[in-house]
Amino acid sequence: MTGMLGLPDQLCDNPLDLVEQIVAANEWPFDRYSEDEMNVGVEGAWTRYHLWFAWRKDYEALQFSCAYDLKVADNKLDKIYCLLALINEKMWLGHFDVWAQEGLLMFRHALLYRGGAGSTPDQLEDLVEIALKECERFYPAVQFVLWGGKAPSEALAAAMLEPEGEA
Repeated sequence: MTGMLGLPDQLCDNPLDLVEQIVAANEWPFDRYSEDEMNVGVEGAWTRYHLWFAWRKDYEALQFSCAYDLKVADNKLDKIYCLLALINEKMWLGHFDVWAQEGLLMFRHALLYRGGAGSTPDQLEDLVEIALKECERFYPAVQFVLWGGKAPSEALAAAMLEPEGEA
């Protein structure tokens, strides 16, 4: 049996092997630094995203992040942290964080494979799809705080408005 991208629905010892196949099928540019680390570039509707995957065999865990292609200035970090706390209350899977040293805003999640459970293509496709969807969903709120000067709660409320009717 095969998955959505025509990949086998089999378990894989190193999930990065499957990630590489998914990335290649989508024709996304990537760098596989080692057997255990990979970086991928994806164009979104609002910005470019940098996906980072790291496999830790000793923990049997895949660490994943999806970073916005923007940097948060030091003088905006307090407001962004407040915004992320509000956003994270709405998250079911993963969370948003800032890599303060670099000022990078990102979605993060980890998958555990204890006991030899392996990855499937569907699992990894879902992980990437969810991350990109959530990053796109909250991008306007981030911009309202960074460039619009809005308070975090006001920015989130404005970004979450659902349009009604037809244009």
